[in-house]
Amino acid sequence: MKIKEIFDLAIKQGIENDFRSKKEIEEFLKRKKDAFEKLPKEEKEYFDQEDLTNPYTDSAIHHDNGKEVKKVLTGIDITIGGLLLAKQLGVDLVFNHHPIGKALSKLDDVMNLQIDVYEKNGIPVNIAEKLTKKRISEVARGINPINHYNIVDAAKLLDINLINVHTPADNCVAQLISQKMETAKPKYVEDIIKALEEIPEYKEAKKRSLGPVAFTGDPSNRCGKIIVSEITGGTEGAKDIHQTLANFGVGTVLAMHQSEDHRKSADKAHINVVVVGHISSDSIGMNLILDSLEKKGIEIIPFGGLMRFSRNK
Repeated sequence: MKIKEIFDLAIKQGIENDFRSKKEIEEFLKRKKDAFEKLPKEEKEYFDQEDLTNPYTDSAIHHDNGKEVKKVLTGIDITIGGLLLAKQLGVDLVFNHHPIGKALSKLDDVMNLQIDVYEKNGIPVNIAEKLTKKRISEVARGINPINHYNIVDAAKLLDINLINVHTPADNCVAQLISQKMETAKPKYVEDIIKALEEIPEYKEAKKRSLGPVAFTGDPSNRCGKIIVSEITGGTEGAKDIHQTLANFGVGTVLAMHQSEDHRKSADKAHINVVVVGHISSDSIGMNLILDSLEKKGIEIIPFGGLMRFSRNK
């Protein structure tokens, strides 16, 4: 496969597992196109036109020398040392999860997905939008001073092909968890944890003392309405949204990870929070995409924290 084919496949899986419908995603991209067309001529040269077809700006192709891909080094976080290892192993592509380069500089853009997730779970869109946009602004300021292109520059010097796929993979794990909850129908928080531990990556994470855990609320608490609202959408959302969630009937939130401020907010609102696990969740999302590559005969070499479990066997 060519690198563009691999990247397009990942984006396609992200769209298929998005909580939004394909029509909603098309409307999202149309609004971007309309905004682009309204820009002054001198501003259009700064607009990344890939954003008109890729709804996940936190995912990108960073270096593509046109090489056919047969062997992939893949992980959650790539380092310059990892790139040197890739060179030594003779891989054709480094497939990273977390955003780097321009994908990191535009991480805040994908957070708009969170607004749609809350709306689909019964939260008034005006409230979800106001609180989330405040958080989007915070994230944009937070990522501004980062050295975004450090890894990308190294990959180009070493002539190592490099892509990262973030929200598409997170969409995959979010859907898997959502479907697991629909099947398991947990009544208590501890039932959620037990159901999650049936998933290989979470079972492995528990062996590493990093399994799913109740961050707020007791495992013996009743779940109430469960929403998978802090798994995809770039990064942690609004820390002051939990009271709103409680007001509209949410009892338990499933999160990939959670800061102390977010935990305190949920606790104050009497919402149970199950943190399913960060790297283990990232591994699930990546594995679901990597399985598609494996089916096409590509050799997968896990690295950088990835817990590789193939579902092809």
